Amino acid sequence: MTEATIGAGAFDRDTAVTAREEGVYGAELSDQWTIGNAVNGGYLLALLGRALGDVLPHPDPFTITAHYLTASRPGPATVRAATVRVGRTLSTGTASLAQADEEGREVERIRVLATYGDLAALPDDVRTSAKPPQIPPYEQCLGAKDGMDPANVPPITHQVDLRLDPATVGWAVGEPSGRGEVRGWFGLADGRDHDPLSLLLAVDALPPTAFDLGLSGWVPTVELTVHVRHRPAPGPVRVAITTRNLAGGFLEEDAEVWDSQDRLVAQSRQLARALLD
Repeated sequence: MTEATIGAGAFDRDTAVTAREEGVYGAELSDQWTIGNAVNGGYLLALLGRALGDVLPHPDPFTITAHYLTASRPGPATVRAATVRVGRTLSTGTASLAQADEEGREVERIRVLATYGDLAALPDDVRTSAKPPQIPPYEQCLGAKDGMDPANVPPITHQVDLRLDPATVGWAVGEPSGRGEVRGWFGLADGRDHDPLSLLLAVDALPPTAFDLGLSGWVPTVELTVHVRHRPAPGPVRVAITTRNLAGGFLEEDAEVWDSQDRLVAQSRQLARALLD
């Protein structure tokens, strides 16, 4: 198999937007990025990020915050993106995605506020106490489809190359650790290397930490904020996600994404709803 390059992979095809008029884009939400009946939130964020990159003068998302209003479904969608402010080094914009409901009425699915800049123009100094997650080598980790009934594998699983740390998958055999941790290697199935937009997918592509807390079922995202810190080096990234607090039926997930050069390239926090029994 020939590895896809940035701009020519399934991720690029399925996050494409087509300009209809100034600030208005058409999009087709692919059913290949779904879990159950819902479209993955990181995929949606990347699609909106692509539209914002077309509107704003700066190339890279620095920080992007999404509020998920209603569940998106595969099919046509309308994206609206607008500039809020343009400065010399940063620009800010807003975007939303809407779909028609069964009666043909437009329903807003997600709304985003983001600030863009140029990651290549940032200084090289790094002062951090953060350390890369300790994950076994790729070959010793478990594929997302390992042990699953082929008939029940979510479509998104075929689009990503996910290898989970065996220490964080006890929930898959009925033995969750209770620590609220999930770690693994993450890449795209067609071999496309990562860029800032695919990092928006990476922070939301692992199984939810709720599974490691002993819960099961859908964990819908309420709000997700991603900070992109560097352009990632070629190769898969390592993603570590933790939850420290589940209260009132809601939990937070904090994610770190590290590239092959041991650089922290993205961070995120999301608020999600835990559907308790």
